[in-house]
Amino acid sequence: MSSHFFIIGAQRSATTYLYHMLDAHPEIEMAKPLFPEPKFFLQDDLFARGLDYYDAHYFSNNISVKLKGEKSTSYLEHELVAQRLATCYPQAKILVVMRDPIARAVSNYQFSQNNGIETWPLEKALLANPEERRSTQSQSISVNPFAYLQRGCYINFIELYDQYFSASQIVGILTEELLGNLDALQALYAHLAVSSDFQPKKIHHRFNEGDKSDAEEVSPQLKQYLIDYFFEVNGRLADRFHFDLARWWPSCQ
Repeated sequence: MSSHFFIIGAQRSATTYLYHMLDAHPEIEMAKPLFPEPKFFLQDDLFARGLDYYDAHYFSNNISVKLKGEKSTSYLEHELVAQRLATCYPQAKILVVMRDPIARAVSNYQFSQNNGIETWPLEKALLANPEERRSTQSQSISVNPFAYLQRGCYINFIELYDQYFSASQIVGILTEELLGNLDALQALYAHLAVSSDFQPKKIHHRFNEGDKSDAEEVSPQLKQYLIDYFFEVNGRLADRFHFDLARWWPSCQ
């Protein structure tokens, strides 16, 4: 019987890259299709169909597979999902990929802009109250598309999952240490109890990457505001996973 793991976030943090690096491993099968993400444990109508439907609909019956994984980045922000995953797969590993939250927020903003959701300038959008902005149209989206800063407060969401899973089951991964890093990938393979000597061919490929030509500069004043905004939550995050977050900004030390 295959074990399960879940990539629950964060959005715009190289989760698609991780999906492909894991799916390439011969002992791992990732849920298909990649897009749209399954969101099986978030959507009531899907969840009501049961786990037999889940396994049959999103996975093959390949008996050589040791691990089945799903990537749905909305999961990070929903405690209901944590409850359901803990009930259905109490031994599952929970993978959380986390990127410099300022870079992540800007990438999230650009993604929303490119998809016709965002029309405000960057600074105004980042500093606005996301709940006040959420329109009737965006209510159908599984997470608030305007929560650019709140979505980068990773530890707030992880602490919800800590109520349902042991610390060893929740695997924190830094985007900056993941991309193109064979040692990091092989360490993750080992942690997931699959062959750790596997070398994925597309390790240096970038998947679902934003258009850098459209990248917007963050003013020094805004950057300092954001550093201060994330300072406390980053401190808790560093303590939780023993991360050195100095690579994000020196003030995180």
